[in-house]
This record gives sequence, structure tokens and C-alpha cells, in this order.
Amino acid sequence: MSELQSTLAPNDQDSSSLFAPKKPEVGNTPYAAWGVAGLVVFLALGALLFAGRGKSTGPGNTILPLAPYAATLPLSQQKMSESENISGGKYTYIDGHVQNTGAQTISSITVQVLFRNEEQMPPQVETIPLALIRTHEPYIDTQPVSASPLKPGDDREFRLIFETIPSNWNYQMPEIHVIRTKAK
Repeated sequence: MSELQSTLAPNDQDSSSLFAPKKPEVGNTPYAAWGVAGLVVFLALGALLFAGRGKSTGPGNTILPLAPYAATLPLSQQKMSESENISGGKYTYIDGHVQNTGAQTISSITVQVLFRNEEQMPPQVETIPLALIRTHEPYIDTQPVSASPLKPGDDREFRLIFETIPSNWNYQMPEIHVIRTKAK
């Protein structure tokens, strides 16, 4: 029996060491794991910065000077309307006409729309591209000016679309300033 016990004793020690918790190894974190984690953080920050740049539509409430060609692009027959979307939100539209009285063909127009208020505070300023009305039926469809540039003498309908209007707006027709143009 002592022979049996002696042969079992080493096996008992081996089996107990198999099920014993491992001792933690200190300082063996692979450098590749730290490198991959750092790269993921760097790429995530870069993506957030890049995505945030595209959402800026203008310089806040800063009113920019008129474009040099603005005098040759009079905006007329402006009227406002509203509609609700299926999710309960409200859209506000400004429709009108833009005429190119200059000598250049224009492929892009950016406007600033100033929503004034009665509180003598600076107006809410929205900077957006001017969109031309392409069709009226079965619904009003718009396109960028670059899809159908304004030639000298052209008179076209436009539409500006706003999802939010400032709550302190005075409900008067906002001012629209042409701040940037691009000639073709």
C-alpha cells in the first residue's frame, strides 16, 4: 500500500496544481495591445473631429459681408409657408425668385438668413446654400444651383428650408443676404 500511496501522491500533487488558481503575471501586457488601443482612440477622435467640421453651416450669429456679385443677383417675390412632417416636426419655407443680371454664369449661391426679434437682441443667423426649384408636381423638388447654373439673364425660383426657427423671431419676413457665389 505504501507503494500505491507513493505512486498516487505525485498524481495528487499534479492534479491539485492543475486546478489551483494561476499566479498573476506582472508587467506582461503586450506592447501590440497598447498600440492597437492607442490607434483605435486616435482614429475615433479623428472621426469625431472630421464629422463635426461638416455640420457647421456658418460662423454662428456673425453677419458676413455681401458677396461682390450679390448686387447682380436680386431676390424677389419672397413668401413664407409652413408644413408639418409625419413625425410632428415643422418645416418653414421661404420661396422666391433669383435673377442673374450680371455677366457671369453662377454655379453656387450661399445666403445668410437673418431672423430678427423684438427684444433688440442680435438676430438668429442661418447660413445655407440657395436651392433652385426643379419641379412643382407631384411635390416641390429642389436642386443645388450647380445642377442647373444661372446664366446671365436667367430668372429662377428658389426655396430655402428651415427645420427650426428661433422662438423669439418677430414673424416678419427675414432678411436674405447673398454672401458667397461661385462663377462657372
